[in-house]
Amino acid sequence: MKDSLKWFSEWISKLTDFLLTGVPGLEWAHAWISIPFCCLYLTALSGNTLILFVVLTEPSLHEPMYYFLSMLSTTDIGLCISTLVTVLGIFWLNAREISFNACLSQMFFIHLFTFMESSVLLAMAFDRFVAISNPLRYATILTHARITQIGLAVITRGTVILTPLVLLLKRLSFCRSYVLHHSYCFHPDVMKLSCSDTKINSAFGLTAIISTAGVDSIFILLSYVLIIRSVLNIASLEERKKAFSTCISHILAVAIFYIPLISLSFVHRFGKHSPPYVPTLIANIYLLIPPVMNPIIYSVKTKQIQKAVLKLVCSKGTRI
Repeated sequence: MKDSLKWFSEWISKLTDFLLTGVPGLEWAHAWISIPFCCLYLTALSGNTLILFVVLTEPSLHEPMYYFLSMLSTTDIGLCISTLVTVLGIFWLNAREISFNACLSQMFFIHLFTFMESSVLLAMAFDRFVAISNPLRYATILTHARITQIGLAVITRGTVILTPLVLLLKRLSFCRSYVLHHSYCFHPDVMKLSCSDTKINSAFGLTAIISTAGVDSIFILLSYVLIIRSVLNIASLEERKKAFSTCISHILAVAIFYIPLISLSFVHRFGKHSPPYVPTLIANIYLLIPPVMNPIIYSVKTKQIQKAVLKLVCSKGTRI
């Protein structure tokens, strides 16, 4: 009888809804805060959709560099959609409740698209290395088949790493507070609410971060060491500048992905005495800034994208 009651209580605990958090201390201003967030979401979704559409429809952009850019835009769109409903739901409707299974699903996709973005940035670093160090073999190394394989590897890698992470959370019992500290479900946040032993979850979560973003950042850095060496071997100063200028957009994309990630880690570790709304705002910025900035960076810094966008706009204007 006792075993049955214990099992039933654990089962009930896993069906309990979680409560998401907006911006602590600024609940009265949620309607106003929603305005910039809504603008950021619209900018991110429209910008990345435009990049994706232009790359797929413009024949001159059917090259490895732009295929990888379309992958980056796809992950950014996925990341926005994964958080949009709960974030704006809290700000507009004060809809804070989320079921256990819905929370796990959201958490899976948020982390999946984050890990995929890290992988795509690594693939783009490899693309720039091949283009600069071995331009004559660029097209033969990065064939359509190989790019497809890289895309499938990016998806498979994230899925394989995250599936056990979600399954390990499903075995936990939640009998403490059910209030999460973000506007969406985040693995460390959900894990902290459990009254079960979470050592395995914590170790696996750390392993997942190290084996994705950690390993990717090391290889991206190594790629740029090799790129710099290749650029320095170019005799002409003008050619050096031209070669390195093709990397500027990617360097900025890497910076806006990793700097907010590192900032969020520092705030969680050292910002215990900071106002409660600071970690929440930084966490939202961490997931929104890359999707917003990536299409802007590549539109401003890449002439081929500029020309393709202008061509699209002009053709639409002519039809009207």
